[in-house]
Amino acid sequence: MKAETGFAEAEPTVTDDYRPSEDEPFMNPRQREYFRRKLLAWKAAILAESRGTIEHMQEGTRNLPDLADRASEETDRAIELRTRDRQRKVVAKIDAALRRIEEGTYGYCEDTGEPISLKRLEARPIATLSLEAQERHERKERVHRDD
Repeated sequence: MKAETGFAEAEPTVTDDYRPSEDEPFMNPRQREYFRRKLLAWKAAILAESRGTIEHMQEGTRNLPDLADRASEETDRAIELRTRDRQRKVVAKIDAALRRIEEGTYGYCEDTGEPISLKRLEARPIATLSLEAQERHERKERVHRDD
């Protein structure tokens, strides 16, 4: 993006000790860069863990004669695969959040368009709804589930 001066906009400086603050403009370039890095680090950690699991599962296939041992191993594998599937969904949400950062919509509630609190984004950087909108959504979900 070009600034009024005709020079390219400088990359925002984010140090390891930087934390977004309510005292600065919401989703300024420094905050966006902070959350972008946080999301990328989270994604890298998930992918590294997934690679380790795949390697472990490939080498861990054994022919156990004891039925209880075999059942226990199969249960462990099923739990691990379920965990990987959940993490795959989280990676998709991380990618969507990274796209929202690029588009300039990150940090704003999808329902109301209002800013999502920095505390909520710190705790759940993939959040798409403000706390109030999320609570309304969950209440509606409970009502419809009870039908």
